[in-house]
Amino acid sequence: MIVVMIALAIGALVSPPIMKACGTRGFYVLALMPAAALVGVVVNWPDADAEPSTESVSWVPSLQMNIDVRFDTLSAVLSVLILGVGSLVLVYCANYFDIMRRRVATFGAEIVAFAGAMFGLVVSDNMLVLYVFWEATTVLSFMLVGFNMVRATSRRAATQALLVTTFGGLAMLVGIIMLGERTGSYLLSDLIANPPGGGVYIDIAVILILVGALSKSAIVPFHFWLPGAMAAPTPVSAYLHAAAMVKAGIYLVARLAPAFAGLLSWQILVLGLGAVTMVLGGWRSLRERDLKLILAFGTVSQLGFMMVLVGVGDAGVAMAGLAMVVAHAMFKACLFMVVGIIDHSTGTRDIRLLARLGHRLPVLATIAALAGASMAGLPFTFGFIGKESAFGTLWDTGALDPTVAHLVDIVLLIGSIITFAYTTRFLWGAFGRKVRHLPTRAVATLHPPSVAFLAPPAVLAVLGVASSFVAPWIGDLFEPYATTLPAFGHPIEHLALWHGFGLPLLFSAIVVVAGAALFLFLRARRRRVFKNPPPLNADRVYDATLRLADTASLWVTRNTQRGSLPITQAVILSTAVALPLIALALGNRNTLSVRGFDTPEQLVVGIIMIATALATTMMRNRLASVLLVGLTGYGCGALFAMYGAPDLALTQFLVESVTLVVFVLVLRKLPSEASAKHATGFRIGRALIGLTFGAMLVLVGLFAAAARSTEPLQVRLGDAAYQFGHGSNAVNVLLVDIRAWDTLGEVSVLIVAATGVASMVFRSRRFGAAPRITDAARLQAGIGDDDPVSERTTWLVGSELRDPRHRTLVLEATTRVVFPTLVILSLYLFFAGHNAPGGGFAGGLVMGLALVLRYLAGGRYELGEALPVEAGTILGAGLFVSATTAVSSLFLGAPALSSAVIDVHLPVFGDIHIVTAMFFDLGVYLIVVGLVLDVLRSLGARLEVPDDAPMTGRFPTQSQQEVHK
Repeated sequence: MIVVMIALAIGALVSPPIMKACGTRGFYVLALMPAAALVGVVVNWPDADAEPSTESVSWVPSLQMNIDVRFDTLSAVLSVLILGVGSLVLVYCANYFDIMRRRVATFGAEIVAFAGAMFGLVVSDNMLVLYVFWEATTVLSFMLVGFNMVRATSRRAATQALLVTTFGGLAMLVGIIMLGERTGSYLLSDLIANPPGGGVYIDIAVILILVGALSKSAIVPFHFWLPGAMAAPTPVSAYLHAAAMVKAGIYLVARLAPAFAGLLSWQILVLGLGAVTMVLGGWRSLRERDLKLILAFGTVSQLGFMMVLVGVGDAGVAMAGLAMVVAHAMFKACLFMVVGIIDHSTGTRDIRLLARLGHRLPVLATIAALAGASMAGLPFTFGFIGKESAFGTLWDTGALDPTVAHLVDIVLLIGSIITFAYTTRFLWGAFGRKVRHLPTRAVATLHPPSVAFLAPPAVLAVLGVASSFVAPWIGDLFEPYATTLPAFGHPIEHLALWHGFGLPLLFSAIVVVAGAALFLFLRARRRRVFKNPPPLNADRVYDATLRLADTASLWVTRNTQRGSLPITQAVILSTAVALPLIALALGNRNTLSVRGFDTPEQLVVGIIMIATALATTMMRNRLASVLLVGLTGYGCGALFAMYGAPDLALTQFLVESVTLVVFVLVLRKLPSEASAKHATGFRIGRALIGLTFGAMLVLVGLFAAAARSTEPLQVRLGDAAYQFGHGSNAVNVLLVDIRAWDTLGEVSVLIVAATGVASMVFRSRRFGAAPRITDAARLQAGIGDDDPVSERTTWLVGSELRDPRHRTLVLEATTRVVFPTLVILSLYLFFAGHNAPGGGFAGGLVMGLALVLRYLAGGRYELGEALPVEAGTILGAGLFVSATTAVSSLFLGAPALSSAVIDVHLPVFGDIHIVTAMFFDLGVYLIVVGLVLDVLRSLGARLEVPDDAPMTGRFPTQSQQEVHK
């Protein structure tokens, strides 16, 4: 089954080029992918007398997130629906889309990817991996529903579906973690085989999981997103909202029913809300005039029906539930396709504008009638078999109190009556002879659908009838799942076309008679019955909730973010002081040990840091303040070195140096001192916030150090770094192996920050690399690219274009000597960092300081000569190298972004062990170099020229500046 998932994933990747090469006919090629997977499912159908087949791939074993696959009867039934209907939908798309557009090409890929995600969801045994596929279907649903992205209705529907289902998914994740931690296993098979006992904890966990299932399957109160999703193209509705996505919640409830169906919380949510959904969804369907919305609210009603059947926890009722799941996928997907054909042929879905369509399109009307008969529960259809079985088994189930069972059964009977009524209304509204003489204009100008267009719904309609005649055989396929549930002393009710005379037949007769009467009554009294809008509308509640959230966010922003930097900082720092102190006050912190300085040198450094910090608050000159702040940073690095942390000390020194350079570059555009009108003087409030924040940090640090009650991790960190990360430098191994995911996130933030700063500085457009000598010389003298610029020997070629007043010969000569040394030191720190102080971050900072030196000595043209590459290219290359390491580690048998060893034997050097973490560190190195280059290019070279100076392809040259002046 893992092979099937991989094949569908690859199929999704190759789908766009297939579609671009074949046009809309490429959908036929894409349909072969789920069809081939369907053949694999049928060939490997689980044996009823054997244990389900299982597969496992180690993924994140430390988090119990191995890819565990378990293929049993329930998974097989859902897989057939997902892959079979998916194939037919792709065939249907070949005729639904008239022309080939870019979005259509990606649409096919999204359908194939969705099929793979749904298949992975129903075969996953690991609940955490199931959740990954669960959210993948949510994201793909968002993309498919929002297909027509230029339409506001499509964007709103996609966003609404995303928000509702994501909210449910997050709640479900919490419930999964609660159950997994309580039981010690995240496998569904273990959870069902050994269900945990009752209690408040288990009830809360189950309720959270059910919130995810109910939201995914559009059960009240989460039902409103499904009718809104009808803004999607009809193939999406036929697949996601009839056969696949909305069945995910039904599947999860059916999967967990053997373990939790007896809980009162389960019965209230699953049975109560499911029954309400069936009646409410059906009644809303009777109000609609759009064929697609009639089916949408009908789908909501049927989902409530199925949720009740699979959630009762009785073997016989579960058989009826699986039968309804299969029947619903066939008739509802077929009817959605029929609506798509009607819309495609006539240009409308409004039943008020359709008439005599059955006379004009008899084949389509026959297909719709067969599917509608199954939805209404008429004999000789699989829907009839499912409903008959449901009526009989639910009435006599021992899983519920008899009174409750009878009440639920009667509610389902009422819902079935409404189902018959809206089915009749759908068929009459679409195909009835409502106009005696002339059809409406929409029907008069229709173009009949092709045979290929009619084939997919015809196949589903015929299957809905033909399957009723082989119901006993289909029931034998369902029974292995039913046997996982208790039968409560009753034999399992086998599926059959005829159950004899009894309660099920009586209920079916009532459905037909009462449903027809309800249709005729509402047809005659429609305006009176539906004169007023429904008093409660979940869609309006959703909109009101969003408006309330917007209003609340505006109020909070208006009162906390007033555009004043001091106020913003005061709010942040006050919060940072209050919350930790409250936690300390309420927590159990009875011990506190204070350790003094170990050596006099540490005390001296501490006094210097305190003195410089106090002096900073009194200093008016901006540059002096920056230098004093830098001294506190250097003092912190000195303390790191004294306490035996050379890596931290080296990094602190380098970061502080680069930070000072950035501050100085910015301060060039600011006055040396704040003007009198901007001076704030001494403010008691600010002083108190600063003092309390510093005291809080000290206090929390002391309590944190005193809270250790076991052996510190640092004792074993060195051995762990060497054993798992293959390096002796524990600090560097932590960065590039143990917490490499965190490091990847941090360097990504660095790239975003660099891009943001450059965008603010350049404003109108971004520029490439820093300007070079050839740029200036070519514009000044008109010489070619290959002509020599100057034959005179100079220390730094870029300094020739600087104002002589700003040149320093000693600095230029020193830079000429020191720059190569810094480059070599940078490379040494990079290569030695895995086993000695250094690493990609430190090496990149040293290389950055080397560029800073070249820039300060020679100016912006010297920067272009030192590294004539765009900063964005270096940043992108670094991120690409770091991210690619995750994939390369998997191919070498190691977890993602962890160290794997490549052994190489060279004739001269002998055996060499290459650790993949080195390549991740190389990405970090490039990102840091690119970041410093971007800072020098934007805050340095760009700020040296007037804002309105004429621009070359890179930067304005000196001659251009002179002309401008």
